[in-house]
Amino acid sequence: MIDQENTSIVEGNVLKKAIFIDRDGTIIREPLDEQIDSLEKLEFVPGVISALRGIVGHGFELVLVSNQDGLGTASFPEETFWPAHEKMLTTLQGEGVVFDEQLIDRSFPADNADTRKPGTGLLKKYMDGTYDLARSFVIRDRSTDIQLAHNLGAKGILLRSPDEAETLLKGVTDNSRDALVMATDSWEIIAEHIRRSERCSEIRRRTKETDVHVVLDLDGRGETQIDTGLKFFDHMLSQLPHHAGISLVATCRGDLDVDEHHTMEDVAIALGESIRLALGGKQGINRYGFALPMDESRALVLLDFGGRADFHWQVNFTREYIGDTPTEMFKHVFHSLCMAMCCNLQIEAHGENNHHLIEGVFKAFARALRQAVHRNVFSNEVPSSKGVL
Repeated sequence: MIDQENTSIVEGNVLKKAIFIDRDGTIIREPLDEQIDSLEKLEFVPGVISALRGIVGHGFELVLVSNQDGLGTASFPEETFWPAHEKMLTTLQGEGVVFDEQLIDRSFPADNADTRKPGTGLLKKYMDGTYDLARSFVIRDRSTDIQLAHNLGAKGILLRSPDEAETLLKGVTDNSRDALVMATDSWEIIAEHIRRSERCSEIRRRTKETDVHVVLDLDGRGETQIDTGLKFFDHMLSQLPHHAGISLVATCRGDLDVDEHHTMEDVAIALGESIRLALGGKQGINRYGFALPMDESRALVLLDFGGRADFHWQVNFTREYIGDTPTEMFKHVFHSLCMAMCCNLQIEAHGENNHHLIEGVFKAFARALRQAVHRNVFSNEVPSSKGVL
């Protein structure tokens, strides 16, 4: 979860994410003697190459983390390790899979080194606050890496069948098993889980005027709960999950005894930053979206996640309030949303009934958002001739 009291996300910085992957038993099969010291022993785990290829480009750094007991000693000479290791890397590179970093611990278990998994000694740079570890993953076939996930504050995936995983984790006596989010012996299932789960975000925005909590899933697999203290504003926000195909929790406790301004503004800011964060690097998204009629009203929404913020609003109301919500605030809501999403947002609407007018705007925005964030999960391309958004 991103807490805006304690993170640079307020200033526009998006935290990085990583997948920490074990080698033996996870990428390549582990022999009985637990040493892959010849090319003859090199055998890839079924499905791993295509799975890793499908994960590349979805906003994660790939980090290889491996315990290699006594590497460089007489029991495991360097010259027997590197040929098979380099062959593995070359094969993966040929499929577009390149590790951003390789971390290999050479100690023996009896050394009790903090660099040996599940210790985090080799991973200190990933714990400096620049990585969103709560949205990062650790993947391995042993329980020690679930302990590593717990120590990092990351999500653990065990490459084992559920029954095997249950047996392995019986020996884990602390609460580190709570880090486990999946147990499966299928790399295909793991890749699909990662591709879909990374388009989620959670933001807590606390100020002297409001306390806002937003949980967003752009692919719509979570719960939906809207409660800002303004019933008509809640009604409008509730259009987003249904028409955009997202799931959304948006709650706010604000100073409504003073004014509606702070509540509506801060909810919009938190929602916009949550959308921007969930989009990550924007690989494979459509980027653009469009318009919708609402009874006698007509709402036009044009949306572009091109990375440059610009806003246009042409909506005129004839009532000061709709229900308990001031109509003058809707322009400010969408302007705040636009700035937080860092997008180009243009809104025009015409109609006689003010309720229909603004509901048409929210529905049109939701449909535009649905179009723009729709993603081809098998595409790693950023929708820009510049190669970046």
